[in-house]
Amino acid sequence: MAEDRNVFGEPLAACSTSPMTGFLRTGCRETDPQDVGAHLVCAQMTEASLAFPRSMCNDLTTLVPAFGFPGLKAADRWSLCVGRWKEALDVGMAPPVVLTATHERVLDYVALADLKKFAIDLS
Repeated sequence: MAEDRNVFGEPLAACSTSPMTGFLRTGCRETDPQDVGAHLVCAQMTEASLAFPRSMCNDLTTLVPAFGFPGLKAADRWSLCVGRWKEALDVGMAPPVVLTATHERVLDYVALADLKKFAIDLS
């Protein structure tokens, strides 16, 4: 199996292990065919980026022990569905992204130039 790559074609960096993120809960955005939501964007959550999904009945701040979900707070990094990130972008509420930890498949949905506008890991 090929190594997962980021938007620069480099090995995919970890997004977060505290809280543990990723569709497969490995800390990265590895994906498999069961990930129909395409959890590929490593985002650093903000108050606004937590409020946006909550307004669409997807509360990312509430603890859900049955699923091992800790509930998120501002500054946590989390693997977001690329579609949700794009929706947030379209309404001016996209959270910052960690490009070295964002899966290359995101580029099938979002332009690299748009991602770079929100990058927190470019010098």
